[in-house]
Amino acid sequence: MAQGNDSLLSNCTSGGCGAKIESEALAHLLGGIPAGSNKNLLVGYDASDDAAVYQLDEERSLIFTVDFFPPMVNDAKTFGRIAAANALSDVWAMGGRPLLALNLVCFPEAMDKKILADILAGGAEKIAEAGAVLGGGHSIYDKEPKYGLAVTGSVETAKVLRNNTPKRGHKLILTKPLGVGIVMAALRVGMADESAVGQALASMERLNRYACECMAEFNISACTDVTGFGLLVHTLEMAGDSASIILYPDALPFIPQAVHYANDYLLTAAGQRNRNRVEKLVDVCALPFATQELMFDPQTSGGLLVAAPPDEAEELTRRIRTAGDYHAAIIGEIAPRTKDLIMFR
Repeated sequence: MAQGNDSLLSNCTSGGCGAKIESEALAHLLGGIPAGSNKNLLVGYDASDDAAVYQLDEERSLIFTVDFFPPMVNDAKTFGRIAAANALSDVWAMGGRPLLALNLVCFPEAMDKKILADILAGGAEKIAEAGAVLGGGHSIYDKEPKYGLAVTGSVETAKVLRNNTPKRGHKLILTKPLGVGIVMAALRVGMADESAVGQALASMERLNRYACECMAEFNISACTDVTGFGLLVHTLEMAGDSASIILYPDALPFIPQAVHYANDYLLTAAGQRNRNRVEKLVDVCALPFATQELMFDPQTSGGLLVAAPPDEAEELTRRIRTAGDYHAAIIGEIAPRTKDLIMFR
């Protein structure tokens, strides 16, 4: 592990998906850019979906996504694996499979290039595990290290999954535990125990490939991955313009120690930005403080949030757990649109 001036964390001010620009600011910026009007662009940026989808023909479409961020850990290979898993996730969130990945690198000129080699090696491990091909990339010098991927995937045109098309009555499944941002905040100040860090790293390195493959036989109506905007912002995006969502706070999967860290105010700036984003739209005051923070917590390489028919949700959850996402849980349901976009039961 790098130390001193070559420590990854000592060379950056934020890390992981917590470094994202807040969703409200992004929506305002993108609102001034003309949306793409090409008939083959099935999914653009108008609905804040996870990736762009371009239709090739009636049977096939391509998925395009890009994601990169500063490190949240000092170990270079671990950082590479997490960043790659996070970037690849958007393809699975759209119901597709990754085909080709390109490295995106920003790196301080004075840092040891062996660290960069290890970052790229970690990323290559996850690209290979995803069944995709590494085709090259682009690198520049920068004051802070950053790494990620541009990914191209494929999907059957009729099976593209959107983030804002849930059907009334469908159950919501979350495939990974919440709390990785809080655990990483505790790690930065030396207060995270080894077990919590191990659980957070395992979750972030875990590919969403396996959960997506489990979904193939089920009638999924909507899907997204929970990343830097936290569970509540991504849930708001899923509600879209036509649904409200009921969440079950007691059913939320989470890293146990994250509750204690949240109660000790080991939080993130990104979590506060997420709170600011939804405070006028969602009333969380009746919930325990730690539960609130877990739902605002930015998730780096978080799990999939899946809307599935009520008669299929339990079996799908069981299969996802059997495939290795042991924390997968039914955490809510889709309700008719009301003035309350998100409610709690």
